[in-house]
Amino acid sequence: MKKIMLSAIAVMCLVGFSSLSFAADMGKMKDEMKGEMKEMKGDMKGEMKGDKKGEMKEKMGDMKDDMKGKMGEMKEKMGEMKGEMKGKMGEMGK
Repeated sequence: MKKIMLSAIAVMCLVGFSSLSFAADMGKMKDEMKGEMKEMKGDMKGEMKGDKKGEMKEKMGDMKDDMKGKMGEMKEKMGEMKGEMKGKMGEMGK
């Protein structure tokens, strides 16, 4: 019985130590990833400051114009639907 208990305790200790070392490794990986992300952000900021910044503004302007057009169409459709609903409601009241 004592051998079984000692074996169980030994296994539990090994599991505990391996999980601690795994957690330490994960912490190191996290720090490395943060460093890489900072480098990537720095590179992207450098690219954005160049000529691409003007291109991005153009694209955003085009997207806004497209959205305005779509919103106008949606408003027209909503107006038509409201008109239809008022007509149907008027018929129901008769």
